[in-house]
Amino acid sequence: MRVAILGGGVIGAATAYYLSRRGLNPVIIERTGLANAASGKSGGFLARDWCDGTPLQMLARRSFDLHARLADEIAGDWGYRRMTTYAGTGGRARGSTFALDWLSDAVSVSQRLGSTETTAQVHPRLFTEALMRAAEASGAQLRVGEATGIALDGSPRRVTGVMVDGERIAADVVVVAMGPWSIAAAKWLPLPPVFGLKGHSLVFETGGVPADAVFLDYPDEADGVHPEVFPRLDGTTYICGLSSGSPLPADPAAVVPDPGAIERLESICRDLSPVLAAAPVRARQACYRPVARDGLPLIGAVSGVDGAYVATGHSVWGILNAPATGEAMAELIADGAAAAVDLSPFDPGRLGAVEYRQS
Repeated sequence: MRVAILGGGVIGAATAYYLSRRGLNPVIIERTGLANAASGKSGGFLARDWCDGTPLQMLARRSFDLHARLADEIAGDWGYRRMTTYAGTGGRARGSTFALDWLSDAVSVSQRLGSTETTAQVHPRLFTEALMRAAEASGAQLRVGEATGIALDGSPRRVTGVMVDGERIAADVVVVAMGPWSIAAAKWLPLPPVFGLKGHSLVFETGGVPADAVFLDYPDEADGVHPEVFPRLDGTTYICGLSSGSPLPADPAAVVPDPGAIERLESICRDLSPVLAAAPVRARQACYRPVARDGLPLIGAVSGVDGAYVATGHSVWGILNAPATGEAMAELIADGAAAAVDLSPFDPGRLGAVEYRQS
């Protein structure tokens, strides 16, 4: 079986890894570089039970456990560690229930959200790269190029290949895993709409900050924002919390921060922590997270086209849910059904298809 995966983000890499473990050797087609979008610019935060009571519960719990297994299965260091996670208020607060010495006196840490049993982290880019290396070691291939079409044949229609920069690559199966850019594949397949939610982030060179993730409410002059703070094993600290509805550019390489957004986030960080205020900034960045209309991912077969699948729309939980998504996709493709996770809540057919008109 010849499998082509469109997208070299964490979902594509995880799918390639679990397919390669089954003896299949997919080709991964990536336009701008491995983990070049949200998979390289997200926080990498993992939570076992934060999706409990929602359709994501089984997927998140399975995936959290797989993250721990992968840390033992795959060679390399991608900053996996368990964390304690807190919530609080910044900006005008005074006094804390929990003392985190690296935060300023204006931050009140009032609640423990998770323990080392239930929350963890990875460095998202390094994790994605490790998955891809492991897949390649088992026979997968990474092809740099732009997917420009999917070849279909027969009635009912079936996948016969993928066009990459004008060249046809034979394939019996195609997996669309291009994050918010998966909407481009609606030109070739009956796919539901996928949108991009833009987020901004900073990475500081802070040194050895303790393994405490912090989620904060922060009132400022414009409106309330919600900074998320994730110290990492490599001596950096990642901060996000500013989103926007800026339109998704056609080219992933064209994503840049909104004017003024990074400056606003830096100002908030200086108020939150003297450590952040004194630390050099390693990265000022933005990315788009893929979101479906109902907020749930799209994971499964594309209706009406034999051999076509989609895996996207994971929103803020892409890094968390990548392993279980990749495992389920491999089971679905190789065995005809997913065994470890019930994919029915994520059936792409639940949302209908984009009516695409050629301009």
